[in-house]
Amino acid sequence: MHAMTKWTAALAATLGGLTGTAYASTAVYVSNADSQSISVLRLNEATGKLSSVQDVPVSGMVMPLAVSPDRRYLFASLRSKPYSVASFRVGAGDGMLTPVATSPLPESMANLSTDRTGRFLFAASYGGNLISESRIGEEGVVAPASIVIPTKPKAHAIKTDPSNRWLFATNLGGDIIMQCRFDAKTGAITPNDPPTLNFANQAGPRHFTFHPNGRVVYIVDELDGKLERAAFDPDRGTLAIRQTVSAVPAGFTGTPWAADVHTTPDGHYLYASERTSSTLIAYRIDAQDGNLTKIGEYPTEKQPRAFAIDPSGHWLLSAGQLSNAVSVHRIDPATGELKLQGSFLVGKNPSWVEIVDVK
Repeated sequence: MHAMTKWTAALAATLGGLTGTAYASTAVYVSNADSQSISVLRLNEATGKLSSVQDVPVSGMVMPLAVSPDRRYLFASLRSKPYSVASFRVGAGDGMLTPVATSPLPESMANLSTDRTGRFLFAASYGGNLISESRIGEEGVVAPASIVIPTKPKAHAIKTDPSNRWLFATNLGGDIIMQCRFDAKTGAITPNDPPTLNFANQAGPRHFTFHPNGRVVYIVDELDGKLERAAFDPDRGTLAIRQTVSAVPAGFTGTPWAADVHTTPDGHYLYASERTSSTLIAYRIDAQDGNLTKIGEYPTEKQPRAFAIDPSGHWLLSAGQLSNAVSVHRIDPATGELKLQGSFLVGKNPSWVEIVDVK
């Protein structure tokens, strides 16, 4: 367990005007790859303060996490041999994790997600150049993969659209997003028409997120430091790029290494992380077409591979792989600007953040 550090004396005054729904409990899960552990933290929705709840050891290098739609289970990808997924039951009220099972995966998986029913677990392998699907039992036990599909190099992120009819997967080394049909009854995955969305050479599409309205998708490109806005056709299940903006700070001269992307729950703002400069970049989202307008740039933990936004949309938590800490940034609801509130030490090489409203 670790103590809170760097919280400022002005915190209460800064947050004096903050209003919003207070959840019974908001749990934060941080995977610590090199410590082979998951930090379970509690987020105080009124103040943004983090506190330790539990330190959960796992049997390998843990990185991607995914939470079931009913918030009853958490799944963790173990990326050292034997490649596997660890399932945990999420405790009601406190969010504490109880181990359920560890199940095999076909490769080292860089990303996990479930379908919208919570019956299927998808995984993408960066090193194995494949995506997979596994059935999830009622108690959160993951069966061995029933579907394994070869991909272009470096499959990285995978998830369905809000309707659960379409499945998408980035191939960072292939400069594409795979566009697939998904049958939630049978689990069948088949190529859509067209089967891919193509990107510029060496763009490196990495992570992506759907806007809450379900009509726009945002994709962060790791290699060229760009952020793409794609229109989504929910009837055809296809994407079309409509805007490209920078995902690196102004005046940046290094090698781009963009990482993660998320919107606020209300769909007003979007944020992307860039690891070389250890920066979060904020954008305003146009309510009509989803167009992005830059708000500002904000320093964060060193090498922010992952971050997450809490269910209230008030807080952004950013994990630094080289600082072994999680920064808490307050999101100004009127402007989308970020204000650093404090930093909390976790394990070594924190690589993923999930925030869950626990009832």
